Amino acid sequence: MTLAPFGARLRHALDTRGQLCVGIDPHASLLAGWGLEDTVAGLETFSRTVVEALADRVAVLKPQAAFYERFGSRGVAVLERSVEEARAAGALVLMDAKRGDIGSTMAAYAEAFLAPGSPLFSDAVTVSPYLGFGSLRPALDLARASGAGVFALALTSNPEGAEVQRAVGADGEPVAASVLRQLAEENAGAEPLGSFGAVVGATLADAGVDLAINGPLLAPGIGAQGATMADLPRVFGASVRNVVPSVSRDVLKHGPSVEALRSAADRFVQEYAEAVK
Repeated sequence: MTLAPFGARLRHALDTRGQLCVGIDPHASLLAGWGLEDTVAGLETFSRTVVEALADRVAVLKPQAAFYERFGSRGVAVLERSVEEARAAGALVLMDAKRGDIGSTMAAYAEAFLAPGSPLFSDAVTVSPYLGFGSLRPALDLARASGAGVFALALTSNPEGAEVQRAVGADGEPVAASVLRQLAEENAGAEPLGSFGAVVGATLADAGVDLAINGPLLAPGIGAQGATMADLPRVFGASVRNVVPSVSRDVLKHGPSVEALRSAADRFVQEYAEAVK
């Protein structure tokens, strides 16, 4: 089956399920908070519970690959099952892998997450453009061909990111602005939304760059990092309706209760709607 472009599928999911991405971040402290051991068995219980609670109702689920990879092949097997089950229940899966390399290595990363038939095939993947935006070409091309999406790091929520992202290139253009400009070029003419997005932290005091890329803007930093849905109109301005607010700990801490996880996610969806009305 040929997938419609990710941007179109994402726009539909956001419009019908509400504007929210929930991260699946099974780090040791969250497992302990759920009364689970920091083992593959605990990882699987955690992941399956989140998928059961949320995959049939939130627009996007975002598993953090590192928390599965730390368990080796058995952890990756759990990730594969989680991706398959989440997508089967109707959620779009954004793999938070932040891959970035050159040439055949970047192509291999792209094939792992963006090639139909791969056990880890996801609706989109996060990538790092800091070996040059052109290094992302294998991922961009494969995503376009497979109906998937790519989110490139642009202005992240961690304060250290500014060292690179706010730096000015030889042409006088800030690095983040260059990334955003080139994403806009990839999205030119796409309707209702392009498939190539940027990661822009909700914690920013001022983006200071043009966020009108005709693509989605993944906004981490809401909840535990201090940002709120009410901050989004200030940070994102006219592009706020293309924002995909990302919340992890402030939803996940309500587990292992399925109903409590659902209630927390519903609350954030409502907070977004109130913030942008």
